Amino acid sequence: MNIRQSLVRIVSAATLMITTAVAAQAADGPLVSTDWLTQNLKDPKVRVLEVSVVPGVYEKGHIPGAVNIVWHTDLVDKVQRDIVSKDGFEALTARAGINDDTTIVLYGDNNNWFAAWGAWILSYYGVDDVKILDGGRKKWEAEGRPLDTATPTPAAGTFKVKDTNPALRARLTDVLAVVEKQKDAQILDIRSPDEYSGKIFAPPNSQELAVRAGHVPGAVNVPWSKAVNEDGTFKSKDELKALYASVGVDGSKPVIVYCRIGERSAHTWFALSKILGYEVKQYDGSWTEYGNAVGVPIVNVAGTVWGGK
Repeated sequence: MNIRQSLVRIVSAATLMITTAVAAQAADGPLVSTDWLTQNLKDPKVRVLEVSVVPGVYEKGHIPGAVNIVWHTDLVDKVQRDIVSKDGFEALTARAGINDDTTIVLYGDNNNWFAAWGAWILSYYGVDDVKILDGGRKKWEAEGRPLDTATPTPAAGTFKVKDTNPALRARLTDVLAVVEKQKDAQILDIRSPDEYSGKIFAPPNSQELAVRAGHVPGAVNVPWSKAVNEDGTFKSKDELKALYASVGVDGSKPVIVYCRIGERSAHTWFALSKILGYEVKQYDGSWTEYGNAVGVPIVNVAGTVWGGK
């Protein structure tokens, strides 16, 4: 063996070691990297789901093999305000080819807002191996990785819901119990500072509104966007710990997170529960329920009034 052949073997071995380390590390955590997903796209036990906000994004090009999940029809009940029913969820997992031993990787646009929403619902219905592609579509596209327009048709999945996990979900009564100091928990509002203060009722062009502006009494504010880097990836575990500890959320108490309709708070739920391991409930009723509810207190620092000038 000459020197050149030896160097090639050494480099190949080192590359294999690095690749294996990356895959093993990512597979053990709640996040997978774009490198890991590229290496595992053809693994039959890995199922990739895209949950994007903007219509038509998936159709223009998606990660090869990814199944499209439409959040406002596939993940919610179309009649009453609620998440998808158990039967509807099982129909969804069957269509997506999900089995008990499937590793699910979600991704989407808008920094994985609704991918996180999907991860929360999957976790609520007892799916264990749920991960998010760190950086979502934004990073995948920025790196020039392949996109496909073919719609996959996986074999029907066999996953059946055994138990739901109500510990992941807060209802209005749970929030009120904390407000009225009947239960001890921290409430985290992850909307923008202007929504939190009551300066605006909702972001521009929002369809879902509340008749009052402000926030839940006692809630602290950390906008969801502070949890991500410029490329859309989550900040490091230490950075996330410091970020939430700055407002007193350090995992010493249960946490309830909310936003306007539950999608942005699902992103923070993922950061707090999956990455940091805190006990966290997602209040999916969020401000559109709380701000419209009769007989509940709010804090409105800005003093805005619905319909006022």
